[in-house]
Amino acid sequence: MESIKEVFRIGAGPSSSHTMGPKLAAELFRARVPEAAAFRVTLYESLAATGKGHLTDKAIQQALTPFPVEIVWAANQTIQEHPNAMYFEALDDTAQVMKSWMVFSVGGGALREAGQKESSISCYPQKTLEEIMDICSEKGWSYWEYVEHYEEGDIWNFLATIWHIMQETLERGLQTTGVLPGELRLARKARDYYQKALLGGIALRQTGLLVAYALAIAEENASGATIVTAPTCGASGVLPAVLYHLQIEQQLPLKAIYQALATAGLIGTIIKTNASISGAEVGCQGEIGSACSMAAAAATQLMGGTIRQIEYAAEMGLEHHLGLTCDPVGGLVQIPCIERNAMAATRAMYIAQVAILSDGTHRIPFDEVVRVMKETGHDLPSLYRETSHGGLAKAYGQRRKK
Repeated sequence: MESIKEVFRIGAGPSSSHTMGPKLAAELFRARVPEAAAFRVTLYESLAATGKGHLTDKAIQQALTPFPVEIVWAANQTIQEHPNAMYFEALDDTAQVMKSWMVFSVGGGALREAGQKESSISCYPQKTLEEIMDICSEKGWSYWEYVEHYEEGDIWNFLATIWHIMQETLERGLQTTGVLPGELRLARKARDYYQKALLGGIALRQTGLLVAYALAIAEENASGATIVTAPTCGASGVLPAVLYHLQIEQQLPLKAIYQALATAGLIGTIIKTNASISGAEVGCQGEIGSACSMAAAAATQLMGGTIRQIEYAAEMGLEHHLGLTCDPVGGLVQIPCIERNAMAATRAMYIAQVAILSDGTHRIPFDEVVRVMKETGHDLPSLYRETSHGGLAKAYGQRRKK
């Protein structure tokens, strides 16, 4: 199982799989063929269906500047290995193909080459939370201590940087007003929600602040600003909103936040390893569901939960998003994506409270929910896996035509 550093990536929005991944792939391919005179890139299925809304073409062109780049949109062609497939071709000055490369953007900004099944980055010997709980019980470790044991020595400096960027993005989003880019002309709401929450009662304050924090980051992501995947761009507002809220309300030291990030990263890595965090592969349950699971686990730890209570929180966070479709309106990471960050952040907090009230005992373990999420995602029609051909995207399109 790979390092949690693969779950937390710093980059520009609006999409980790449709913007960050393709840009990285283009940069890698360009380095492989420095003598190329031009490039042709074919985008398949989900990448082609929502690529323009996600700025996929612009990200690739930026990475290959100043060379000419032809983008081929092949939304109706399927590559069985993954719906986010890209085929890169390097051309010489006579337009002949010099080198080609098939690669997949598998979620969270990560790439996988054709035929590659496992990540080449190995960090943890265990692959399931049950196995990790057994070791933690035997050693007397918390989850963050497990992470500390297996990660490289710079993990805490890495997480300090991650938290700094998360905070910076959130606070910038709280102060920014205006309209988000794209045809929807969606107005930013985070600043207004934040100001109203500060003036409300106790109940409104907690919910309102969480919503404002999550919206702040999600809106920054939608604008193409720098964010941290957690585990994806589209779900990047959930975890930092919860941690920021708890840090302020409980006056938590930074060390506790870093430890919570470590636990959240571990949960996200397990989901990524055994299922998927790609909306194009398993729907939004793999993005928002995973983010809620990570945030609920982190919050439960900060509230003093045991490893079993934390596992229960992670299970509930994912379980109650099973079947969630990925149907971005207009191919933009705005509707329903931005509000989903807010809803998942508030849900994660309440899940953590339920977990703390319990003794951690429950019938369906986290690992089984991860397996079910993967199965559910594969059973979802492609209409509901980041193609914008079904669900809310279809309904909005039909209403506009009327």
